[in-house]
Amino acid sequence: MGPFSILSRLSLDVGILFWDILLTLSNLVRRKRRIGHVTPQGHPGYGRHWPEYSPPKGTDSRCSCPALNAMANHGIIPRSGRDISFVEVGDHIRTTYNFSPTFCSFVPRFAARMLKKNYSEDLFDLEELDLHNGIEHDGSLLRLDSALEQTQSTKHVPFIEELLAAATGRDKEDNTVITTKDLSRILGKRRAVARAVNKEFSLSFFHKIFGSTNAATLVTVFGGRVDDLHSFLHEERLPEGWESHIRQHHGITLMQLNKTILGIELRVREQDWAEAAREAAERHKVSV
Repeated sequence: MGPFSILSRLSLDVGILFWDILLTLSNLVRRKRRIGHVTPQGHPGYGRHWPEYSPPKGTDSRCSCPALNAMANHGIIPRSGRDISFVEVGDHIRTTYNFSPTFCSFVPRFAARMLKKNYSEDLFDLEELDLHNGIEHDGSLLRLDSALEQTQSTKHVPFIEELLAAATGRDKEDNTVITTKDLSRILGKRRAVARAVNKEFSLSFFHKIFGSTNAATLVTVFGGRVDDLHSFLHEERLPEGWESHIRQHHGITLMQLNKTILGIELRVREQDWAEAAREAAERHKVSV
């Protein structure tokens, strides 16, 4: 990559971040979207009516991200999970989950760079996103490490059940909800156990932030509601009558999401799970 390309990429990223600051400030003064009207008219999910759910077929492509898989299962992006446009997937993430246009520009651009593809012209399959230590990483909240399970679209049901059972919060409607503290606690356990059982374990600070980003979406997009997360995580299905809990006019920005991400990451304590890690390592030795 030449100096001009590096400078061009840097300028684009700085521009997106500056745009994000403006959207964050605008969100502070603009009226929030009305409940029941978060999804824009003319887009899948408007009026809380989602396209028909259909689980993936054997030839379909899926990845480790339940949000993208759910969009494919509902036909919001190609049901096959193949030949997806980076530009279009960003647009659909925005209207489905109400992320800001800055988030929906930055993340697909990052994915295109990771895959060494052209953001504006190339297509991708969902499974390509599971390039190890690209976005996909060890110590995941919902999946076994790739050294233990190469197909990262495979859900690890015990992890999902443990996560949902760990919820300690209640919302205004008395629904059981997962809190950011719950997520920090479970992430600490996941990382400690993965480090103990996976000889190839690696987790940079960059990928820790990715892990906390994934966790943050459960409380921002779904309000942490266990009832809704059950179908979303187990079946990768958008619940009937559901809409995103993000109601900001421009959607949640990178800056606003970072507040939740850091709140989760800074409370992760692997050391609290040392005994659980030792026990997991012993069980793993026996199983292999």
